[in-house]
This record gives sequence, structure tokens and C-alpha cells, in this order.
Amino acid sequence: MRIRIAVVGVCTALLLTGCTSASPDAAAGRHSLEAKNGAADAAARRAVPRGRGSALPDDFNGDGLPDLVLNDLVKAEGDTYGDDAGIGIVYGTAGGAGVDPSVRQLLTPRERAAKVDGVLPAAFEAEAACDLDGDGYGDLIITTDPPYNGIGMPPVPLQILFGGPTGLTGRAVVLKIPAVARAGNEWPDHPVCGDFDGDGKTDLAVTASGGQVSFLRGPFTRAGAPRSAAAPVPAGGPVLAAPEPKADASADGSADVNGDGYDDLVVLGRARTPGRAARGRLLPGGPKGFGGAGATYGFKATRLPPAPKLPAGRGRTVTEAIRPGFGGGLATRTHRGETTDVVAVYAAGGRRPVTTFSTSVFLAGASSGTPTASP
Repeated sequence: MRIRIAVVGVCTALLLTGCTSASPDAAAGRHSLEAKNGAADAAARRAVPRGRGSALPDDFNGDGLPDLVLNDLVKAEGDTYGDDAGIGIVYGTAGGAGVDPSVRQLLTPRERAAKVDGVLPAAFEAEAACDLDGDGYGDLIITTDPPYNGIGMPPVPLQILFGGPTGLTGRAVVLKIPAVARAGNEWPDHPVCGDFDGDGKTDLAVTASGGQVSFLRGPFTRAGAPRSAAAPVPAGGPVLAAPEPKADASADGSADVNGDGYDDLVVLGRARTPGRAARGRLLPGGPKGFGGAGATYGFKATRLPPAPKLPAGRGRTVTEAIRPGFGGGLATRTHRGETTDVVAVYAAGGRRPVTTFSTSVFLAGASSGTPTASP
């Protein structure tokens, strides 16, 4: 199965007239957003639907619907200097709404991260999603900040949370990168999923020192180990990214740019902002991993619909594409500062959102656990 990277980012959101909305709990000094025109209150959590597996890379509960990953959750008023809330997961829903904000999880390092040298990480940010173990449920690759004294090769900062019939459950495991696949003293970073060797299993590419790339062949074990690994090869740049799926690509988001049966990789000189134009160089896949650098590759800018409105306030309002191509459409974030924002999900070609919600729902009596799954 060929997998695409899941773009991560997020927002908090205001309820908009005529859209699915969410209002947070106003207790304990948390700011609240008033639901408009009788829209449903998404602060009440509902069970994660039980799935049976699918081919979608970002379908963590395997019900055949993509799930939305949110990194930048809104903070409560008066707590803007506090730690990040964690990673928000909003599960997909049928019926054209894209996602259901009442079916959600909050993933925090305290409850979900693996310890390294007995220490839990403080940083916990989603990087990519794909089915690494081949069980039909998407898995989430997370970057952390393990302890490091600056001497010698640093520990691996990447961890994996595995999906299943009830979504992302349990604790993460540290990604195992065999010694043969490491080089230098730089942190392995920028994980990208894909079937780079064309065997039908999901592989993983991560950066190594000196503009190299490490090829980790899948499937992966539940302990985080690849089936095999190869020595790093020259990539020509410090940042890795997945190509954009073609408009006619299958649901698994094939990243085979040149049509040779192997997923490809894009190498860039600096990190790319989702939805913005960028230019890099193609690193073609092959039966043994990656070959030499290929042609120049360009990411096109995503045209954004009119931005949802935020409450009156000070500061500049910014709208970003947080998930181009989500469910065939688009997910955006409109925010002002760290306490006010709105996530909007659009159908393919749509100019009006089918769903809007506030990530402040993650503040309303939030628990990082998973609600009991529905039958």
C-alpha cells in the first residue's frame, strides 16, 4: 500500500452559522464560544466508531474515513505561557461533514509518550500518518525531545502510536533505527511514508546527517522496528517531504510521481509550509530503496476559500491550509493569537465549510483517553 504523509497543524474554532459547531465548557476560567442558531454542541464526547480496517493512511480506527490530526490546540485565557495541550485527533464521519468534533482524542506526552532513559518528553508533535505494521489501521509518527547531553550520536526522537479498531490507543514506542541506517550526529527527522521499494508494504524515510536519507523497509513491528534497513544514501538536502498525490490517485494517496511502480520522495532545502508553493528535487524510489536525484519537483500553492470569521479582537487574523486534500477537499485554520481560532473542513471544490469547530473542545474537561468504542 502506498501511503502519503499526513499534514499536521491546527486550530481552535468558532461556531459558524449553518455549520457543525462546538462550544467549550466555560467553567474554571476557560474561554467559551457560543453555539449559533441551534448548532449541536460538540463539547460532549461520543464513542469512536469501531472499524474493520481500511487502506487510508490517516484512518486510525479503520472505518474507511480519514481522521484529522491537529498539532496547535488553542490555549485557555490566562494560560498562554503554559505547555502545549498536546495532539488533537478528530475522527472522520460519513454524511458529508468530513469530521465529527464530538468524536475526538487528546494525546499528551504524559499519558501517551514512551520514556527515554526514564524521562518523558515535553515536546509531542505529530509528523506523519500511515499504516506501518500493515494491519489496516493508520499509525501516527510523532517527534519528541528525548534527553541528550550533546555528545555523540543523539537518541532517536521519533515515536509511533499504533492505530486499531478503536483508534489510537496505548503508549507510543520509540522508532528503532538500526545502526547501519544512521550517520553523523544529527537528529533523525522529517519522516515520510511510502512504498519506496514497490513490495506493497509501507516503508519509512528519515533524514540522516549531511543531507542523507535513511531507508527503513516495512512492515514494522509493534516494537517500532523495521523489517530491514539500509545505509544512508545522499539525498541532496536536509528536509524530506512526500509528493502531492495526483488528482486521479487511488484512496491510499499514491506518491509514485514517475509511474514506475515505486513511491518517490521530495528533498528540499528548508521546511515547507503546507499549502504554499515550494520547489525541491525528486528522489526516485526503486527495488533497493532510493536511487540518484531526479528532476526538479514543484509543490503548487493551495487556493484558500474565504476565511471563516473570528470574534472581534486585537491582532492579525491568519488563515492557513493545515490539510490540503483532506477527504478530497481541504482543512484550514483561521486564528488570532493562541486563544482564538477556527478549523474549517471543505468538500472538494467547496467554498463554504461543511464543518467548523473549536479546538477549545479539547480544553473542556479534556481527557486524553479514548471513549468506549461503539459496537
